Amino acid sequence: MLTLPAFVLAISLLIAVHEYGHYRMALFCGVKVLRFSIGFGKPLVRWQASASATEFVLALFPFGGYVRMLDEREAPVDAAQRHLAFNTQPLRRRVAIVAAGPVANLMLATVLYAMVNWIGVEQPEAILSHPEAGTLASQAGVNGGERVKRIGVNDAELDDVASFEDLRWALTRAALEGHDLRLVLVGSNNAEREVVLALSTVAASSADAALFASIGLVAPYTQALIGDVQADGAAAQAGLKKGDEVLSVDTQPVVDGQQLRQLIRRSVLKGQAPVQRWKVLRDGRLLVLTLQPKVITEGGEMIGRIGAFVGARPAMVTVSYGAVEGLWRGLVQTWDVSALTLKMMGKVVLGEASVKNISGPLTIADYAGKSAGLGLTQYLVFLALVSVSLGVLNLLPLPVLDGGHLMYYLWEGVTGRPVSERWMERLQQGGIAVLIVLMSIALFNDITRLFG
Repeated sequence: MLTLPAFVLAISLLIAVHEYGHYRMALFCGVKVLRFSIGFGKPLVRWQASASATEFVLALFPFGGYVRMLDEREAPVDAAQRHLAFNTQPLRRRVAIVAAGPVANLMLATVLYAMVNWIGVEQPEAILSHPEAGTLASQAGVNGGERVKRIGVNDAELDDVASFEDLRWALTRAALEGHDLRLVLVGSNNAEREVVLALSTVAASSADAALFASIGLVAPYTQALIGDVQADGAAAQAGLKKGDEVLSVDTQPVVDGQQLRQLIRRSVLKGQAPVQRWKVLRDGRLLVLTLQPKVITEGGEMIGRIGAFVGARPAMVTVSYGAVEGLWRGLVQTWDVSALTLKMMGKVVLGEASVKNISGPLTIADYAGKSAGLGLTQYLVFLALVSVSLGVLNLLPLPVLDGGHLMYYLWEGVTGRPVSERWMERLQQGGIAVLIVLMSIALFNDITRLFG
């Protein structure tokens, strides 16, 4: 139910901010704005203070917008108003007007991130789960249950870690940028030690589940508790009850819920799951139960299931910051996400990352609904991410985007003459073709991801 209104609100807001950036800078530079429109197609609402003022329009299809300025290239301009036309402005003013839209989106993202920092958001503590053998975390000496206190790439200064989300973001950046990550861990005895995750060896092309699985840090630490038990499942047949704490499976000590889930999932050998001896703690009593996971097929792989929820809710912490620090962190987050977005775009262009990473309106709508359902702060984070994407995308040097116009102005600044109309037309056609290809890929990925 939330998907459509959350998506329409998000797109309308981000487009309005983008176009408002163009609008305000145009007025500041002395350019007359004829129309400010949110959406395309038939106007639903019009408002104009006077016959000579800007006409504000809300149109039928809200998935776009535009600011129409006085311009001799579009229509004849009265000689008395020629100084108000966009095309007669000095190069620096035209650059400022065109760049103002993407910059407005980046400024909005900064404010949205800052709002989340000010409001505060509940996130899992940065306590590590037990890594699987052979993963980078296991090779680095992570056992599970340690709290991450500080992190840093290579020899850079270490930063404090507020939550598991901080750690996940640091892992993502370091892996995609090919840097090793240093972690200062605090164990159960409060002793500190430093480990190094050799992320430079991963050659990551995207931040997906496979990346975190190879690192060995898929989820935060949770107690190995049994939750709701299905009446006809293997857990119920073995006598497991809600609240039981699992201490070991056969001879394997169980550290946390993530490890227990993997032990169950990978218990199938040659199409069958062997009988296991589980040691559990129930109301202070040690019990030994016999359990045989059921075998199911998932994604073409045979895995074990016990018919019970495994793992407790992770320990949570509320992360919030003061006015100045919250705003500064919002600016840093916007910069980091922008840089990472550009890097991923570059990897796609160079063939180092799959085009499956390109998402379109269906995926955005799906995420809008899900984030809105999770609460205000999650929706604000979603808006910030899309606002960064919109700002960065519009700065790309494609002729139909703001970045394309900035590319023309760069040529004009270097050569002293504007791009010829003939070349302008060719570049516009090429830019439209590229956008159509990108939109087709994005829509195909959406359909495959959501309905495949």
